[in-house]
Amino acid sequence: MNHPRLKTAGLAVVLGLAGCTSYQQPANLGPVASGQDYQAQWRTPDVSRNRADFLRSPALNAQSCHAFLGGEHGPLGKGAGYGVLALRSEKLTRGDLLDIRVEDDATFNGAYEVSRDGTIRLPFLDPIPAQGRSIDEVEAELAADLVKDEFYETAPRVSVRVMDLAPVSVGVSGAVFEPHEVGIGPAGGDQRDATRAAALGASTDARNLSAAIRAAGGVRPDADLSAVELRRGGKVYRIDMRGVFEGKRVVDVMLISGDEVYVPSRECFQQDLMKPSPVSPPGVSLFLSNLTQPAAGNAISAVGQEVREVPWGTRFMQAVVDANCVGGPRSTSADRSALLMTRNPETGVSVVIERDIEDMLRRADRDDYDPYLMPGDAIACYDSTVTSVGEVARVLGLVGVVSFLR
Repeated sequence: MNHPRLKTAGLAVVLGLAGCTSYQQPANLGPVASGQDYQAQWRTPDVSRNRADFLRSPALNAQSCHAFLGGEHGPLGKGAGYGVLALRSEKLTRGDLLDIRVEDDATFNGAYEVSRDGTIRLPFLDPIPAQGRSIDEVEAELAADLVKDEFYETAPRVSVRVMDLAPVSVGVSGAVFEPHEVGIGPAGGDQRDATRAAALGASTDARNLSAAIRAAGGVRPDADLSAVELRRGGKVYRIDMRGVFEGKRVVDVMLISGDEVYVPSRECFQQDLMKPSPVSPPGVSLFLSNLTQPAAGNAISAVGQEVREVPWGTRFMQAVVDANCVGGPRSTSADRSALLMTRNPETGVSVVIERDIEDMLRRADRDDYDPYLMPGDAIACYDSTVTSVGEVARVLGLVGVVSFLR
């Protein structure tokens, strides 16, 4: 039997239920719609596609920027350069292993570790301060002590060489993604070349300032790298690290245990910091969901896993492509949307952004509305209207009913 009225009614029900699947735009606490929240690219695209003022996002982001604490171009305040220069040489810290030799006297020769109180303890001599001091300073004081304690009439030749550098713990706070005390330092003995491990004069970049910042999650896009603060021994040094994003050599000092690093904020989103560098996040971990039909899970949808790593500087639509949310038959797959859940790193307030995928792909001003991804972001992809209609029909069983009525 053929019941066209029943078939028409069934189809109307399916389409009516499919129409119920349209949802309102995500609600956010911050001023996302106007582009005044952390990232101007979060705002909703304008209806008009042919605008004369494309790429307004950089200007909108810059509106809230504070001036660089280190000045636009020149060095930080009078005398600041000299203070930083004094930090450039390698400094000793507790746990460092030293080889000490004194001319014509085997009494003092041997391997010594900088003790927990930051001193070196040689036989018959008072403890020699080593924490935060250079090799040259330790050699000079040791020679002077040998004369003072009448072991020598004139200062002997003294050799102090580093056999092994110890890891250090330093505090990192401010405009970084994971402010906390971090442990940095050389690789373990099983990861080092045997010849280098046995050689004197050990050196490493693993105890540098940039390594500590990276271990704290890397700098946020609002960081002021013109005046990174290093607190040591009651003094505060300001270091200009802007050159790391320009391919220039910058001051990257060696840290010692007890140092504190503070990265100030300009309180604005800076696109210039959204590219890999020695102080950037190593990458972005994303939580993905792409339950496209007929998949029953992410693995079948070719996502492969719930969390995926993408490079620092990746944008929302690039991740949408990476999540397999783009492409397929246009007639059934083109009308997809994608949702980004992120968080303002300054305030900790979450933000939800939704984009029509095909519309964004075809916009000439897409960069104005294509956000950069932050660590821990989550992305969900929604199927097209055609797929949604099929899903509603499947759930209600109307497809089978219509076939039966034929």
